[in-house]
Amino acid sequence: MKLLILNGPNLNLVGTRNPKVYGNTSLDQYLENLKKSYDFEKYQSNTEGEIINKLQDSEKENFGGIILNAGGYTHTSVAIADAIEAIAVPVLEVHISNIFSREEFRNKSLIAPHCIGHISGFGLLSYELAIKAFLSISQQV
Repeated sequence: MKLLILNGPNLNLVGTRNPKVYGNTSLDQYLENLKKSYDFEKYQSNTEGEIINKLQDSEKENFGGIILNAGGYTHTSVAIADAIEAIAVPVLEVHISNIFSREEFRNKSLIAPHCIGHISGFGLLSYELAIKAFLSISQQV
């Protein structure tokens, strides 16, 4: 199964931004290490429109699933939620921190109703758990 890990704003700063929440390892470094065990493509953008374009292009690029950490757009972007709803490729929502134990405004995900599942709060391991979830689902089909 061809997977896409799609990361939103400020996730390029993981490893230096608020290490108490996000840890000291950069997301890029973690994902490069993860690529040794799993096959996926990765894409990061701080721009909402670029994330939407990547979601919309996912069918043409033959992705079987998308692991999406929309960052702050999780809580604010109706446009990204609409893009997820509009595509046939399944999307699994991922977060490094537990969004439900943080500030109140982070407790609501606008994208969750359009995703097949949600994994959060396991640090960078959340990404590997999401990959394993997609691989497990694909074996059941």
